[in-house]
Amino acid sequence: MSSSLDPDLAARLKRSSDGLVPAVVQQHDTGEVLMLGWMDDEALARTLGTGRATYWSRSRQEYWVKGETSGHRQWVKEVRLDCDGDTLLVKVEQEGPACHTGTRTCFDADLVLGDG
Repeated sequence: MSSSLDPDLAARLKRSSDGLVPAVVQQHDTGEVLMLGWMDDEALARTLGTGRATYWSRSRQEYWVKGETSGHRQWVKEVRLDCDGDTLLVKVEQEGPACHTGTRTCFDADLVLGDG
């Protein structure tokens, strides 16, 4: 499967040396931050084209559609590009846990600062 990213959007992206852009994933209606994923142009094009969150797995070196095997799907409601063009905000409707550990969010442990 190959998708094409809009050239105007592609021109605005500032990618890492490995061609990736971080994607902060947020529950669309509550604002809860769920996870961080990585997208290249292809993953972003697939996400925009299908409405399903698609990422580039740095560990497996392949594309993955969130929830394809676990059933914990992310239905994309909105995608935003930050002011610098180097980070995406992906607002989703999350089915089940977002984290691979089985928790709702990847940010519910290891409090570094705060009252928790």
